[in-house]
Amino acid sequence: MSGIAVENTRTFRALTENVGKYHVEKKTVLIPEMHRTAARLFAATFRSFAVGAKVLETYKGVDLGKQYTSGKECYPCQITLGDILHFVEEERMRLGSMFNPKNYIYFLPESDGPCRFGMYNKYQRIVLNSFRGLEGLKIVSPTTKDGYSLSGIMEQDKVLDFMKVGYLSMVAADILDRLTWRIRPYEKEKGTTDDFIDRAIRIMEGAFETFGREKKIKRIIGTLVELVKEGKTLLDPNIPPKPRIGIVGEIFLRMHARANQDLIRLLEKQGAEVVNASLAEWVNYVSYEGLRNAKKGFISDLIQLKGGPMKFHLKQLLNFGADHLYKGFRQKQAYRSVRPYINLAYDHKVSHLEHILTEDDIFSFDVSTEACLSISSILEYVRIGYDGVVNVYPFTCMPSMTTSAIIKPMMNRLRLPYLDAPYDGSFQPGREAALRTFMYQAEQHFHRNNGGVGLHI
Repeated sequence: MSGIAVENTRTFRALTENVGKYHVEKKTVLIPEMHRTAARLFAATFRSFAVGAKVLETYKGVDLGKQYTSGKECYPCQITLGDILHFVEEERMRLGSMFNPKNYIYFLPESDGPCRFGMYNKYQRIVLNSFRGLEGLKIVSPTTKDGYSLSGIMEQDKVLDFMKVGYLSMVAADILDRLTWRIRPYEKEKGTTDDFIDRAIRIMEGAFETFGREKKIKRIIGTLVELVKEGKTLLDPNIPPKPRIGIVGEIFLRMHARANQDLIRLLEKQGAEVVNASLAEWVNYVSYEGLRNAKKGFISDLIQLKGGPMKFHLKQLLNFGADHLYKGFRQKQAYRSVRPYINLAYDHKVSHLEHILTEDDIFSFDVSTEACLSISSILEYVRIGYDGVVNVYPFTCMPSMTTSAIIKPMMNRLRLPYLDAPYDGSFQPGREAALRTFMYQAEQHFHRNNGGVGLHI
């Protein structure tokens, strides 16, 4: 074997060793905080299934993340790397000689396709390996290739139940988010919404930890309903409706408040009611995309009479189909349970988003990035009467710049305010001025199209 081949083999091993699917029993699963609520509810679900889990403290290690990256990586890569390095540093100080990296498993999913997210775990593996002893800290990386299946990380008879409850934890987190954004601009007393939501998250953590393993879904949803009913009492019905702003973009940046410099609060400060694209939207999209590709593969194999591949794609078709149907059913159940008490925005149905793109031949789901979700979601916001859209993304993010290139001319023609909001950790002096200008335009749109009359109560 040549020297180059040997070096390539070593590089491959450095990238892939201790990255994959590993059993998490008797370990502590470390979950990065992309979405504050979802991370905590997901960790509670792990604990319900007798797996130790904790959410990594976020953003305190951002300087460490930048120290061990070149600056060309995605900003979320720097944040998550900083979070795990900060945890290790703090845990070593706390435990001293008792600290053993093999007792922990770092939960860091990946995706295929052109997005750099698929390389986070490989790069972070190299960085962790550069510290003596951290080779033993394994990285569990569910992938979009199999719909983020968790098969192989715990006993097989637990996996399906865990995935079902874990998905519900994401939907519940989305609903708590939408409850926050629905109440906070109209709260009777300033600050009460944040206090209430902090308590609501703790209550839902307890519900998932107590009822998750037993699959008492009705008890979990019932707890969520009671919180929604309580949250509604914080609303002041005398406050007039405000311009509604939709947020799309790269999933980490639009959900991580520290990374996007608390964008939603800034918009609310300028007079907005905001709805962010959900976490479940991406998870649903992964299942939908798997189903879509399996259909295409099966039809192609059937035409060419390829028996073996046809059986493979048929199996995929059934697996992704069942997964997608379940998620649709469970998400609809949760939203239907809470909407009689307060008018929360429904989540986008992925098949409907694809239809929006295909009916006018604007873009294609064949280009499997977040761009297809962002572009179609923006057009759906337009259809249902939103007053402005913000596209949030890491600086140089290809899918989001694709979204901007396609959408910006359309928004100009439609006379709907649109704002690109790229982030890289720096504080841009003109950011708040840009937001004020955007919100002034959104207010003009709101009054022009609604005459100042409320859109909802």
